[in-house]
Amino acid sequence: MKVTVENKKGLNKDLKIFIDKETMNSYLDEKYEEIKGSVNLKGFRPGKVPKEILKRQFGKAVFGEVLDKVLKETSAKALEENKIKPAGQPKLDLKTYGEDKDLEYVLSVTELPKVEIKSLENIKFNEYTVKIEESETDKRIKEIAKKQPNFKEVSAGTKAKKGDLVSLDYKATVDEKDFKGSEGKNTQLTLGKDLFLKGFDDQLIGVKKDDEKIVEATLPENFPEKELVNKKAKFNCKILSVKQSEEVKIDNDFAKNLGAKDLKDLKTLISKQINDEYKNSLDQLSKNQILKEIEKIKIDEVPENLVEEEIKILSQGMSAEEAKKNKKNFENKAKIRIKTGLILNEFGEKNQIKVTEQEVQAEVQKQLRMMPGQEKMVMDFYQKNPSALASLRGTVYEEKILNLIKEKGKANKKEISKDEAEKILKEAHKHEHDHGQEEEKQDTKKKSSTASDKEKKPATKKAKSKPMVKKTKKVSKK
Repeated sequence: MKVTVENKKGLNKDLKIFIDKETMNSYLDEKYEEIKGSVNLKGFRPGKVPKEILKRQFGKAVFGEVLDKVLKETSAKALEENKIKPAGQPKLDLKTYGEDKDLEYVLSVTELPKVEIKSLENIKFNEYTVKIEESETDKRIKEIAKKQPNFKEVSAGTKAKKGDLVSLDYKATVDEKDFKGSEGKNTQLTLGKDLFLKGFDDQLIGVKKDDEKIVEATLPENFPEKELVNKKAKFNCKILSVKQSEEVKIDNDFAKNLGAKDLKDLKTLISKQINDEYKNSLDQLSKNQILKEIEKIKIDEVPENLVEEEIKILSQGMSAEEAKKNKKNFENKAKIRIKTGLILNEFGEKNQIKVTEQEVQAEVQKQLRMMPGQEKMVMDFYQKNPSALASLRGTVYEEKILNLIKEKGKANKKEISKDEAEKILKEAHKHEHDHGQEEEKQDTKKKSSTASDKEKKPATKKAKSKPMVKKTKKVSKK
């Protein structure tokens, strides 16, 4: 194989590749030997069919298969030997080929630019830790304690009031007849919550332990016995106990009931929980800052074919006129996203960052937890859309790259209070929100400008709240 690099124009190169006919014939002979053993032709024993007969029968198909194999192998080898990383699929132009002929073709390729990543090790960003005051931790523990049920039985003769827990047995009838599900044992009701039947709780206010009480209530629309829906039922209730809620004592026993070793351990766990609530959002701000710094890194030339592909994505759903009008803006956005992706990808390759199948599945599981009740739909989506799974792999890959850049970079560490954290996140959210509003205004202007004079001007939509994540061109996992 002989390779000549021609027409060097920036990142664009033509590789002229020549394979002599002797080499091509050896590939063909090898293929005929391979199929000889599996071909059955009348008049010939298996494995004994002459090559000339095989050529007459299968020559066209064999040559096509061999040509395809040689093109794949030699083009890959030519790129590797010349240390060319292609940006997108190279174009192949056959010049000469055929039976007992030399093979000559031109491979037109756009090369990925050389990327300098050393500066990433000195990249500067803010890294926040939130100092949680003891008063914040105590406040959270008190809120938890309020939600913990703590009922104690009252002394005999004490009447039930709103908020008390009443335990009872009941037997119900409709038109003095029993029905399916008309009996209940040790049913517990917190008076005032109205969780059993509408108006049922109110009729139990004032009852005492061992009282018997007739309660009347209308059976609801969703009652299982359809013929009894909206019928009035009489419940003969036997009151088993009346309990009043007491304030939960915050001590070591309370802490142990929540899974902590003691109260001190519970405070540590709650403090960490509060910190974690801010950590993810603050970490994302740090990563956004890193991405902004990456945008400043110079790359001499961005591959035009990648820019064109990205512009197509950005202008999806637009008319040709709209796309043309916004081409310059889309071109700038595309270049930034591609440049950022190239830098991240180069850093990932240099640091041998890999994404395991377990990491991809862990990300899928995270998404399942975020969509309770829709787990099957999410799983089906990823099983039926390999490209979506590949995109998810790219997200995990990018996240690992950014985490490593954070480790190697120059963090300006700041300890802030909970109030300061809320202020920083609020300002960042407002910035994203305002940016989103501006984009929507531009989108609305574009739509209204293409509308007919007879049509009503569309109203500006309310801006959606966007996540505080900068968009980059997804880096691929090599």
